[in-house]
Amino acid sequence: MLVDRDGTLVEDVPYNGDPEKVRPVPGARAALDAVRAAGLRLAVVTNQSGLAKGLFTEAQMRAVHARIEELLGPFDAWLVCPHDDADGCGCRKPAPGLVHAAARELGTVPGRCVLVGDIGRDVTAALAAGAQAVLVPTPVTRPEEVDAAPWVAPDLPAAVAEILRRQAAIHPATYQSAPGGTSARTTTAAAGAAATGRRRAGTVLLVRSDSAGDVLVTGPGIRAVAAHAERVVLLCGPRGRAAADLLPGIDAVVEHRLPWIDPAPGPVEPADITALTAKLAAVAADEAVIFTSYHQSPLPLALLLRTVGVRRIAAISDDYPGSLLDVRHRVPVGVPEPERALSLAAAAGYALPDYDEPALRLRPVPAPQVGPPGYVVLHPGSAAQSRGVPPELAAGIARALTAAGHRVVVTGGADEAELTAWVAGDDAVDLGGGTGLAELAATVAGAAAVVVGNTGPAHLAAAYGVPVVSLFAPTVPFGQWGPWRVPTVRLGDAGAPCRDTRAARCPVPGHPCLSRITPGQVLDALALLGVPPARPATAEPAWAVAAEPARAVAAAGRSGR
Repeated sequence: MLVDRDGTLVEDVPYNGDPEKVRPVPGARAALDAVRAAGLRLAVVTNQSGLAKGLFTEAQMRAVHARIEELLGPFDAWLVCPHDDADGCGCRKPAPGLVHAAARELGTVPGRCVLVGDIGRDVTAALAAGAQAVLVPTPVTRPEEVDAAPWVAPDLPAAVAEILRRQAAIHPATYQSAPGGTSARTTTAAAGAAATGRRRAGTVLLVRSDSAGDVLVTGPGIRAVAAHAERVVLLCGPRGRAAADLLPGIDAVVEHRLPWIDPAPGPVEPADITALTAKLAAVAADEAVIFTSYHQSPLPLALLLRTVGVRRIAAISDDYPGSLLDVRHRVPVGVPEPERALSLAAAAGYALPDYDEPALRLRPVPAPQVGPPGYVVLHPGSAAQSRGVPPELAAGIARALTAAGHRVVVTGGADEAELTAWVAGDDAVDLGGGTGLAELAATVAGAAAVVVGNTGPAHLAAAYGVPVVSLFAPTVPFGQWGPWRVPTVRLGDAGAPCRDTRAARCPVPGHPCLSRITPGQVLDALALLGVPPARPATAEPAWAVAAEPARAVAAAGRSGR
């Protein structure tokens, strides 16, 4: 756990070099002691431009830090950026240098870190490094920073309680309890199995009947079950079948469209339900785990599974399940989809083994056929129009990237070939309609970065650790559906009127949440992610801007940071 200093650990005193002025925020000591008791290591990551400005000395700063440790207990590392914005260093937040340095100091990687801070710079630095980020707003936090944050807590103790709760939900054998309660309501037997992580099973039917991206983010939960089962069968719909074929841990796939899940559902036909019931019976599953998105119900399928004799069923359900579920799990809103899946698997007794890192992972795919690695993938389309990149913006980004010296590969599905051809123009490589999901995965794997909306290739990038410039429409929560544990810069208006509408088509004329992004912001985002051009720029383009990425903006002089 990484923590910002001023405004997060202690009250914000601008350019403080006086230990007597140190005042911890309420509840800080107890919260940090809970972190230590849970076995998490702690580091402070702080911008201190007062050193560059000559407003206090390094000795005075060390005295302040000694006082903080006297009041709040020891930290495993202190990481300080002594520079000002004009110095152009790589450590001053929103740059991710401090987060990378802290992870190294703690003997881990950013993907296993969470940073708690009070302004947008903290969040941007964490995400750009691939860490998770919690924003604890204060009076100096801008409303747009709150809107854009993937995870917001009212204060430091609440942030710590949720961090520990999420850890306990995924690793029940390691974290037996956490402040603030638990997310699961299970039977006694299920709770005991979850606590040991040693449950063994025969044939387990897993379900995720959604699009390719939904199936991809369920991958860690699937691997958790596979580590404890003799055989794993996945039931998925036609839209997710190609993704199912990429996931390790699956022994067989049953494909069937579930009309109560599909976004364009047809009528529920008796003959279709009879056919589905026959497929379920043929699996002869001993148990089932039904993975759903947060707005879906597992209960219709649970009823069918009961009719074919499945003895034990687990699912996330806010609705009263009666006798349909043996393990009724609950998860707060906003938890990342891969963590929702992992926590359900753990509640059912299938904890991810210690040797398997909680991350997205895919089966091996063939080498890409688009030249040497290092290009930038631009994926403008999406199955949901509201989450795709406006065509004019996508074309401008392609031109900007190529002019800046990046090799650009434009990707899209068979129904997006006209779009990708127009976006690619004469300079970028157009693969629109020319790749299946496995070939698209291979293309993403060879990229230096991916520029994409909220759609499947963002999760492919996360599976390969490829940095993402996320042009994220806020129709669904970024913290739940954004790229998971991969270096990311989010762009777009997170407070747009479409926020949290779940709209498949943009409900606001002009697509304002994304259309106001500039190509220059995308270039700045790539620079923040450390993605250099493949060749020298051709010229200074007319659209170039000097602005920081939308989520990297914070006042340089704010509180001496």
